[in-house]
Amino acid sequence: MARMIAIYKTPKDPAAFDKHYFEVHIPLAKKLPGLIKYDVGRSPIISPTGHSDTYCIGTLHFESMDAIKIAFASPEGQDCAADRRILAPNDGDVQIYLFDTVDV
Repeated sequence: MARMIAIYKTPKDPAAFDKHYFEVHIPLAKKLPGLIKYDVGRSPIISPTGHSDTYCIGTLHFESMDAIKIAFASPEGQDCAADRRILAPNDGDVQIYLFDTVDV
């Protein structure tokens, strides 16, 4: 399995962020080819290492890294990438990680 995680910093307008994220962005992302599951961690998010500016964490589950590449090369993936700029206009507003997972 593979994952994409998007970690969003606390936005200037949390209510506007939530409205757009849940009413526009998630429905767009759910159209990604190959998406198996999408889950969201919502504020409050507690960090034992002292990070206090995390507001929301979205996790997208795919079969493989190749499936993620195919998903984001698609028109739906391009739409999601463009829409992410509405939620986090600056790259510093979000951290995005792509990775394979290993069952242990």
